[in-house]
Formats: sequence, structure tokens, C-alpha cells
Amino acid sequence: MGQCRGAQLVSFIHEQNNDNNTGSNQLPQLTKEQASAYWRRNISLVIKLLIVWFLVSYGCGILLVDTLNQFQVGGYKLGFWFAQQGSIYVFIVLVFYYARRMAALDREFDPDQK
Repeated sequence: MGQCRGAQLVSFIHEQNNDNNTGSNQLPQLTKEQASAYWRRNISLVIKLLIVWFLVSYGCGILLVDTLNQFQVGGYKLGFWFAQQGSIYVFIVLVFYYARRMAALDREFDPDQK
């Protein structure tokens, strides 16, 4: 059902774009198959990045804290560091990674995009 909603959302955006035909802000015309593929790849990327963030924040900060506390970073135990700072740094890196990957995906589905 999620993919159907995604395709509906993309279709709605295209309809709005066609109604407001402003020229320079015009979205590429995607077929339903292309829109579905774009949405599927976007959601797949989001899920993968959320899994990484969960593993770092929950796994390293809670589950593996005793093992990681054998090491130190800047005078602090590594498990404590991941719980307090590491997951935030990983989140920031994931945000920039997501932006870069989505820019590449946008260019793939719209080759005229700069």
C-alpha cells in the first residue's frame, strides 16, 4: 500500500506542476513505472540509513556498551562516547550521505538537472 501512496503522491505533484506550468521549476515527466521506481529507491535508501543509525545508537550505545567500554576516545569510554556523541555524529554523516545519494538519484531520473 505504501508504494501505491508514493505513486499517488508523485502523480499529484506532477498534476500540480502541470497546472502551474512555470517553466523553470517544471518537474520531469515520469511514467508511473519510473515514479514507482524512484519512490521505491528513495524509501529503500531511507530504510537502510535508519538501520545504520539504529545499529550505531542502540547497538553501540546500549547493547555493546560493556565491550566498547574497554576502549577510550578522548579520555572517555567508547560505549559512553557512542551513547552521548557518536550517534549524533553518525546521524549528521547520514544526512549528508542521503542528500548526496538523492541528488544522484534525481539526476538519474532527470538527466537535464544540473
